[in-house]
Amino acid sequence: MATRGARGFGQHSGAARALERVGDRWALLIVRDLLVGPRRYGDLKTGLPRIPTNILSDRLKELQEAGVVRRVPTVRGGYELTPLGRGLEPVVLALERWGWSVPGEPADDDRVSGDAVTIALRAAFRPDAAATLPPTEYVLHVGEVSVSAIVVGASLDVMPVGAGALPQPRRRSAFEPVPQTVLDLEVSPASLREFLAGDAGLATVLAGETELLGRFGSTFRIEPVGPSNNASSAAAAAA
Repeated sequence: MATRGARGFGQHSGAARALERVGDRWALLIVRDLLVGPRRYGDLKTGLPRIPTNILSDRLKELQEAGVVRRVPTVRGGYELTPLGRGLEPVVLALERWGWSVPGEPADDDRVSGDAVTIALRAAFRPDAAATLPPTEYVLHVGEVSVSAIVVGASLDVMPVGAGALPQPRRRSAFEPVPQTVLDLEVSPASLREFLAGDAGLATVLAGETELLGRFGSTFRIEPVGPSNNASSAAAAAA
């Protein structure tokens, strides 16, 4: 495994060791997309349109040297996460929750990918709440991408679907009873943060009962962190 001593932080710590391997710009976004499934080089480039081709090649090589990513023998030009790389899933989901919880508006040219929305829903999923609700499929359209999230008890199976979605292995939930209740809804990319924070009024219901928006809000939620919350935390700390 590469030590990258010349570019290291000069510290013997877990955080430093991790950042030496996955702390470079774009590295964790590559890991994020590979958490959804194996991807070819071109798929990764499409999902990360601003990454220069030489940087994508460098990051993939570095992640392979670090034991995080490996080539897929059966897919020409394909990459997948190793077991070590998949161990980054809770880290990526925690960063996803943190990123959506803090204030910030998308830039005019920011785009949304199916893999990004998939990971956002995985980060927002609340299995304890879902376990008390009937099986449901949610089809969420954000801009030009669509994802399907099947929730059965405390289990979530979410993947990009529709035009432009990459082929996926058989869904885990294919072995479960297929939910008869489906909510098909649409939300703009600019409203996604507030929608995940619980503002159901930002969504347009395309099919299904409008009341199911409340079920979605119970199942998927990322609490925002705002100035009032920060002020309350500071007051509590001072007390």
